[in-house]
Amino acid sequence: MMHSLRVLTIATLSLATAALVGCGDDEPPKNENKSCSVQAQSGCETGLVCEEVEGAEPACFAPVAFKGVVVNALDDKPVQGARIVARDANDAAVSPVAISGADGSYTLNVPAKRNAEGKPLAAKLTLRADASGYQTFPVAPRVALPIDVDTATGSPPVVQNPSTDIALVPLPNASGLGSIAGTVVADTGVELAPAGALVVAGGSTGIVDFKGNFVVYNVPANASVDVKAYAAGLQITPKTVAVEAGKETGNVELRITSAATAKVTGSVQVVNGNGFDTTSVVLALKDTFITEAARGEVPKGLRVGGVTGAYEFSGVPDGDYVLLAAFENDGLVRDPDISIGGTAILDVTIANGMSVTKEGFKVTGSLETVSPGKDAIEEVTGTPTFVWADDSSEDMYEVRVFDAFGVLVWEDLAVPSVSGSDNVTVEYKGDALTPGMIYQFRATSMKDGVPISQTEDLRGVFIAR
Repeated sequence: MMHSLRVLTIATLSLATAALVGCGDDEPPKNENKSCSVQAQSGCETGLVCEEVEGAEPACFAPVAFKGVVVNALDDKPVQGARIVARDANDAAVSPVAISGADGSYTLNVPAKRNAEGKPLAAKLTLRADASGYQTFPVAPRVALPIDVDTATGSPPVVQNPSTDIALVPLPNASGLGSIAGTVVADTGVELAPAGALVVAGGSTGIVDFKGNFVVYNVPANASVDVKAYAAGLQITPKTVAVEAGKETGNVELRITSAATAKVTGSVQVVNGNGFDTTSVVLALKDTFITEAARGEVPKGLRVGGVTGAYEFSGVPDGDYVLLAAFENDGLVRDPDISIGGTAILDVTIANGMSVTKEGFKVTGSLETVSPGKDAIEEVTGTPTFVWADDSSEDMYEVRVFDAFGVLVWEDLAVPSVSGSDNVTVEYKGDALTPGMIYQFRATSMKDGVPISQTEDLRGVFIAR
């Protein structure tokens, strides 16, 4: 796999065995320091961290670290000042923030629960990276694949692998943008942690780390910018600040005032699922929603999986959302047939903690993506050719190509049906693609002028070369 491809996703990787490191003597017995505190990270010598131990008291260990480099996706030049944080399966931040250096390199210490011998137990983490002048990673259709934290090499244990490198896509125009930095704290008497909350300001986002700190880059300059934070179970009071181009608005404090208790309920109906009957439902923030690409950022905890009919979100904070389904490769997509009921994209507004029940909506079996990007991001040299499985019910197709920002760069709305072939093949005929840029093609089958199915939300992703 080529360098430019491997830096664009965070592939599954492994850590090898980590030796237990003591808290005073050169070679202490296992789990010697049982008085260290995981929450306060106290009781260990400098350079060691307090980790949970399966079946025993916490003890001090050399930290497991991810090491990598952050680069510009278009020219592979290093990106300085990027903020990298590790997240768990629920998108909660579980690590401090690492800042990339002048050469783009970073070292990120990550938590690793140990067994009695000091070896990290199996766990999966993903990475998020933000930088001034660059698109956040990951943003759909790019995904962060899990990093397995169950082995480690070296002393201290380190993962330094091409798959820990991250390529950020530069914004088309970063002039007129500033940033916002601050913390999320809880009101007196409120015992709720903000780690992993999604902060939104002017359409841009940042992640709250496990110390409660956040930075939102690339915020359009404005004298009045609303700063909001969202996570399931947290009601966080927004704040309005001024943002100047090229400057940071600092010391912004957002407060958790109470637990969020609202519920959003509804149902999904699977129509012609081609053998697939289970999907997920998410609440994407409306402030981040891109209509043309039908995607937006989802706060921590606002996803319900394993949905075959009824669904329920709990602890939804006040705010405006877009209800989306099948936003993953599960063989199903939102039914695009607008001629029938239950296919419109649904808006959800939660106000004053009041629960909401939405009308049902339909999903249907997707068109199978053949190439490029069937199972992962692919590199494409020269003029790309798009291939997908034929839909026997159609009489024509539409194909569209979007860039990494969800901007439509080319479309063919009159692709003829095929006969005698299992696949449909279309050659790209738009303007020259930008080398290093990430693109996605989406195909839609049509019948009597009405869309009836389309390719998966997260497939068909490729890198132009």
